[in-house]
Amino acid sequence: MSRWLKITLGVVGGIVVLLLLNALVVSNATKSAYVRDDGAQLVDTSSGTLQVLDRGDPQGSPIVLLHCATCSMDWWDRLAPALEQDHRVIRVDLLGMGGSDKPSSGYAITEQASAVAEALAKLHVVGATVVGHSLGGSVATALAEQSPQLASRIVIVDQSPEDGFENESLGQQMTRWPVIGQATARLIQVAPTSLIRDQYGQAFAPGVNISSGFDNPDQPVDDLRAMTYTAYKDTVDAEQDYVDQGPLDERLAATHLPVLVIFGAEDQIYDAPAAVARYRQNVPGVQAHLIPGAGHSPNVEKPDLVAPLILAFAKPPPAPRPAPKKKASPKKGAAGKKPAAGKKTTQK
Repeated sequence: MSRWLKITLGVVGGIVVLLLLNALVVSNATKSAYVRDDGAQLVDTSSGTLQVLDRGDPQGSPIVLLHCATCSMDWWDRLAPALEQDHRVIRVDLLGMGGSDKPSSGYAITEQASAVAEALAKLHVVGATVVGHSLGGSVATALAEQSPQLASRIVIVDQSPEDGFENESLGQQMTRWPVIGQATARLIQVAPTSLIRDQYGQAFAPGVNISSGFDNPDQPVDDLRAMTYTAYKDTVDAEQDYVDQGPLDERLAATHLPVLVIFGAEDQIYDAPAAVARYRQNVPGVQAHLIPGAGHSPNVEKPDLVAPLILAFAKPPPAPRPAPKKKASPKKGAAGKKPAAGKKTTQK
C-alpha cells in the first residue's frame, strides 16, 4: 500500500470517527427553558416547561397563537397587536422551540397539544380561538380533539390536510438523515447568518425580503439555532406521522367546531389552492381564504390582511334579542263590543 493511500485512508477514517462522535453528541443534546421574550413567563407541564406570553384585554375572549416548525412566538409580532386590542392573546413557544424546554423526547403532536392544554388550564383559559401556523395548525387540531373545552374555534394558517400537498426537496430530507443530519445541525451553529437566512426563502412568497417581516431581521436564524437536532428531527417526523394517521380535514370535521382556513396564495411549500379546495370539500361550514401576495407565512408577510379575518371569526355571536312584548288588546264590553264613547264601564 502506498504512503499516500495510507494517508488518505487515515484522513477518511478520522473524518468518519469525528462525524460519528458529532452525531452522538448532537443527538443527545438538550436545553432548558428560559424567558427569552420581554413580558413572557415560564409554565411547567408534565412534558416540559413552556415559555408563554399573555397580553391584551384580560376580559376579552382568548385567542391562542401557535407557531410553525423551527419558529417561535416572535413570528406573531406583527399580527398580535391587532388582536390584543379586544382579546386576551396567549402566545406559546412549543416544546423544542423558542424559549421552551428542548427535551430528549416528547415531540409527538398529541404530546405537544397536551403540554399546551396544561399551560392553558393553569392560565385559566377556556373557550379559546386557537390559531396554528403550519406545524401549529396540527397542534391546534390535536388540542381541539383532546380538549374541546379549551379550543372552541380553530384557525389553520398554511397547513395542508396531509403530506400529499407538500414539495419537500432532497436537501430538506437530508437534514434528517443519520450522521448527515447531525453534521448539518453543527454547521448551522457556525455558518454565516446570511447563508442560513437565505434557506428560509421557501417559507415566504417569491422575491419577498425575509427580514422585512421581523423586528429582528435575523429572527428565523435565531429560532433555528435555538433548537436541538432532536427537537428539529422529531418535530418534523411527528408532524408527518400525525397526518398519516388521519388527515387534518377529517380530524377537524369530526370535532364539529367552527374552522377558518387561511393560505398564502403564493405558498411555495404547499399547493395552496388544492389544499383550500380539500378543506372546503370535507369540513362542513369551513371559512377559507387565499391571501394575495403572501407565501407560506401570511401572518408575517400580510398581517394587515390576516388579522381582520381572525378577528371576525373570533368575535362571539351577538346575544339573542328578547322577543318583543305583545301590546295588550283594548278591553271590550260584556257583549264583546267596545264601550260607547262618553260612557264608563263598571269595574268589578
